[in-house]
Amino acid sequence: MAGRSGLSSIGRGIPAASIDWRSLLSGKTKAGDAKVVLSGSAWSPDFIQELLPAAERTALLYHVSYLCLAGFPTLERLLRSRALETQLLFGSSEALLFKCIGTSENLVKSLFPMLKIAVEKNKPTLAVKYLEKAKAWITKIITEVEQIVERYNSHNRDIATTTSDVITEKTETDKKIESQTKEAEIAETTVEKYKKDLQQVTAELADKEKEINDKNSELEELVRAISKRSTGLGILSAMVPFLGAIISSIVQAAKNPGDKARIQALQNKINLLVSDKTALKQREYTLQNEVFSWQMQAAKAKMELGSIPSPEHLDEVQTCLSRIQQILVQLQKFWEKIGAMLDYLKDKTFVGEDMIDDLDILKDVFLESITTAGEVWTKFGAVCAKANGIFSVQARDAYSFLEINPSSLSKEEWQSQYDAVKEKLELINPSPPAIEGTGTEEPPASAITQ
Repeated sequence: MAGRSGLSSIGRGIPAASIDWRSLLSGKTKAGDAKVVLSGSAWSPDFIQELLPAAERTALLYHVSYLCLAGFPTLERLLRSRALETQLLFGSSEALLFKCIGTSENLVKSLFPMLKIAVEKNKPTLAVKYLEKAKAWITKIITEVEQIVERYNSHNRDIATTTSDVITEKTETDKKIESQTKEAEIAETTVEKYKKDLQQVTAELADKEKEINDKNSELEELVRAISKRSTGLGILSAMVPFLGAIISSIVQAAKNPGDKARIQALQNKINLLVSDKTALKQREYTLQNEVFSWQMQAAKAKMELGSIPSPEHLDEVQTCLSRIQQILVQLQKFWEKIGAMLDYLKDKTFVGEDMIDDLDILKDVFLESITTAGEVWTKFGAVCAKANGIFSVQARDAYSFLEINPSSLSKEEWQSQYDAVKEKLELINPSPPAIEGTGTEEPPASAITQ
């Protein structure tokens, strides 16, 4: 059985030009010749982990909002209803991520082993059958992600309505109050200052994200060009969607010194941009906590006057839910690209006559690429499992504060709950550490040299 001899076997006289890898790696679909390009998720599977701080922060912001509405029963009930809807939506998100774990596991434990068998026995029709089955799994996930994204969209509109209702009642109540304390005025002024700083950092973060995506796209274009001349890299790139996981193999496959230098420069630039993004996220997180702290000081001062605090924390709840929605859209696009890649693999390899003729020669290439793909997909499943665990906790335990009527709390109890929420918010990591093996480290030594 071929397999563990290393990908150096790829460079031994295989007629790459006779195989339609140009179409396979050019990013064009059979139906519409439209490019399918991943966004920032092309570098590593860690984009899923960005769900975690948003999910954790949502429940804590609801809790603060709930405390601030103590003494206003109508608004308490309205907020409790919205929080329970969010809790149910997180339960559905947990189930969706569990299916992503299952699909990743099916690819690793079912599809890839079956593809190995098909390649070893030189049975392309069998490979096509397995690829079509995998495409059915992925199509189902895409549909379910679309449905969840729409539910988040609808739910965010409901929260916006709730925020508007709170503002309306606040305006009517504030008409009865003619003055504010000095403390409240200072707090509100400080809040505005930090908000301005936060907006600037958030804008810089968006610019940095765009730079990362642009560099990823540039690297993808270069990889496609190199893949036209390298059968081995073509096969590996078709099975591993994260460029960061195979960057050394890409460098090794590039024969032109100029290509090598450009790849290295792009890799260095992406790593630098990711580092800058992490620093900006930390700065954004610090400013969010400053805004939160001063908002609470202003809220407490107004509550003592009998005024309804501004529903600013509900605005941030919407921001967190929107972030989760954006990442799920990214997940949807990710699975759509994987579905397209499977189609490429089926239509441009096992179905094409040239590939069928060369399949016996390319056994080592396929077997090594399938092994590497299995390792990367296993890591992707681990990231989904971590996100699934967070949503499980959020859906099950994080909303237990709704069982208590905030109006019934003594001043000391109210302060104790507020302090506890503030501490938890400050402990949330805006950039969760990557699960070992999901970053840019290279798979076991390979030599994609053709």
